[in-house]
Amino acid sequence: MSFTYNPKKKKRARTHGFLKRKKTKSGKQVVARRRAKGRAKLTV
Repeated sequence: MSFTYNPKKKKRARTHGFLKRKKTKSGKQVVARRRAKGRAKLTV
């Protein structure tokens, strides 16, 4: 058996990163929400 979660920094950034968020309308909303809330980290 193998582990389900095999972390990869590149994969994580490309899936949940800032550039990926800005590409979609809903992604932009996510970033805007987090900015409004005052999050130190907007994305991964």
